[in-house]
Amino acid sequence: MAMGFGCNAAGVVGCRIIDSPRERLIAILTNSLVPCNGRFPTLIMLISLFFMGGFGLFKEAGSGSPFLCSLITAAFLTGLILLGIAATLLSSFLLSKTLLRGIPSAFTLELPPYRKPQIGKVLIRSVFDRTLFVLGRALMVAAPAGLVIWLLANINVGNLSLLSRLSGLLEPLGQFLGMDGVILTGFILGFPANEIVIPIILMAYLQTGQLVEMSDQAQLFSLLSAHGWTVKTALCMAVFSLFHWPCSTTCLTIRKETGSWLWTAVAFLLPTLIGSLLCVLLNIMLPG
Repeated sequence: MAMGFGCNAAGVVGCRIIDSPRERLIAILTNSLVPCNGRFPTLIMLISLFFMGGFGLFKEAGSGSPFLCSLITAAFLTGLILLGIAATLLSSFLLSKTLLRGIPSAFTLELPPYRKPQIGKVLIRSVFDRTLFVLGRALMVAAPAGLVIWLLANINVGNLSLLSRLSGLLEPLGQFLGMDGVILTGFILGFPANEIVIPIILMAYLQTGQLVEMSDQAQLFSLLSAHGWTVKTALCMAVFSLFHWPCSTTCLTIRKETGSWLWTAVAFLLPTLIGSLLCVLLNIMLPG
């Protein structure tokens, strides 16, 4: 789980150290419930814009003290992380009592004999066995996905791009989840990497035909507010960013580690169902 905060795919590979096949599978299936480094920028942006800073819900609390503002922002982010950890532990417990029942195993940590480190061998294995391995899997999906995103944004049917039509098609579902069709489209097309979810959303709103980034917070807040974003929208998106399907690299890694598309589908659906349920509840409970 701890490795998942850096990269969920690396966290899945790290589950190899678990001897019990049942417990290893539980760890793999629940690894994506903690946010990886690709989701942190989105969470921090949402907290900064809609909860703190000069535009947020609690802007008055942090306006007088930058330190207090940073402290409250960190508290919000920590709360989301703890929510992910709680969901991981609860899901692991439920899986161990339902789909993956069995006898718990004891954890034994045995220190290997000390050997002088071989720096060259370590570097070579790190590059070839891990870095290139993960990058290769990312490239397998990222390249065709980039082409699909470009085609959707630049091919028009009538007066609207395919991206706009897809967003319109997903609008009812997005509204049901407390977001909108563009946000949901951003998550779907961001399947190759969580880092591109926000750029896809901005591209759809601005209709630029290419991925867009904004560094000016005031401009970004104005754009999102103009398209109907509220605190509830930001909160639902933060929750869905925390709990939604793993990225493509993680899915391919899960397939390799489990040897099963069925368990890969379970790992895909588990966080998605949790996030969807929480978003629906927030959408019902919170005022617009």
